[in-house]
Amino acid sequence: MTLLNLPPLQKSYLESIGFSWHTDADGSDYLPGEVVQVKASEANAYYEAANELYDMFTAAAQNVIDNDRFGELGIPFNLIDAIKMSWENEVHWHLYGRFDFAGGLDGQPIKLLEFNADTPTSLFESAILQWALLKQNGLDEAAQFNSIYESLLDNFKRLITLEESVESFEEHYQGWKILFSSVAGSDEEELTTRLLAHIAHEAGFETAFAHADAVEFSPEGIFHNGQNYEYWFKLIPWEDIAIDEGELALLLTQIMRHQKAIILNPAYTLLFQSKGILKVLWELYPNHPLLLETSSEPLEGDYVKKPLFGREGANVSIIKDGRTACENVGPYGNGGFIYQRYTPLNSHESESYQAGVFFAYEGCGLGFRKGGLIMDNASKFVGHIIKD
Repeated sequence: MTLLNLPPLQKSYLESIGFSWHTDADGSDYLPGEVVQVKASEANAYYEAANELYDMFTAAAQNVIDNDRFGELGIPFNLIDAIKMSWENEVHWHLYGRFDFAGGLDGQPIKLLEFNADTPTSLFESAILQWALLKQNGLDEAAQFNSIYESLLDNFKRLITLEESVESFEEHYQGWKILFSSVAGSDEEELTTRLLAHIAHEAGFETAFAHADAVEFSPEGIFHNGQNYEYWFKLIPWEDIAIDEGELALLLTQIMRHQKAIILNPAYTLLFQSKGILKVLWELYPNHPLLLETSSEPLEGDYVKKPLFGREGANVSIIKDGRTACENVGPYGNGGFIYQRYTPLNSHESESYQAGVFFAYEGCGLGFRKGGLIMDNASKFVGHIIKD
């Protein structure tokens, strides 16, 4: 793979737009001055892969629901009703997610690693900052696979139109409001959430932001400062709500059942988010070129052990020749695991580059994480430029 080295974005600019986590604990830049050179054909292949895989995930989720396989995916029992209700009614629209891929460059096949369908981050970096890096350096900022902002804007409108076309949004919109929430104390999650609120407002919604602990929930709906909200976007994983806030999980289920509010992303995205669905995909589409063999039991040969639910590479292990070649610790070791065939990431010298493709009704943007064999909270964000 080929990199183009550029002066990084100025920290004063990043601070001015609220991007505070630009410097890692070791003093290095979280946003290094480089972009990955991607051919137009490679960008299109990432786009097509995301679109095809979303249809496959939909079929796999239907299989889980039809055959009551929630336990295999580690789905908490107190969310099963919410998942079924959100799946059966199209008003529960999937706003956005992010596919993580190995390969895709220099003739290497694209392979799905996982789908961050519920609470994907690196949105601000992907939608805004990689574009700004090209602009700052006098390059063509349109030379990217990056319509994330525009795609999200249209997908917010589809909450109302419930179809591909968004032209009838103003005709059908009746002043519905969206409350956006993240957990207090995380600048990254709050900025991501506020970006989404900004896009929703531009789409035409009335919007507000509140930390999750300031939101009021009752069987009658979702409230903040006395205002009732028809939609609630939460950058809080569904599984965390189920495990840590069981009463809230039951309240949200009641709210959905009585049609008092719609939660974004929908509860069914937890099926996509569980890495257990990778096993179901392999069963339904064995040897599919975009998939890696995945099982609930260790594989022969080299493989990766992953928790059903986890973030930032925690509790992930790479097993080679029967020995642990690389392992991350973390808080997710008490849940179930899946075992996925090992495949190398894109690499340059001693660094690995993992592609991430955002999905909002269709594939809409590419970015890369740079790090070691396992991407973790020390990995960097790297943008791209399309250059044949």
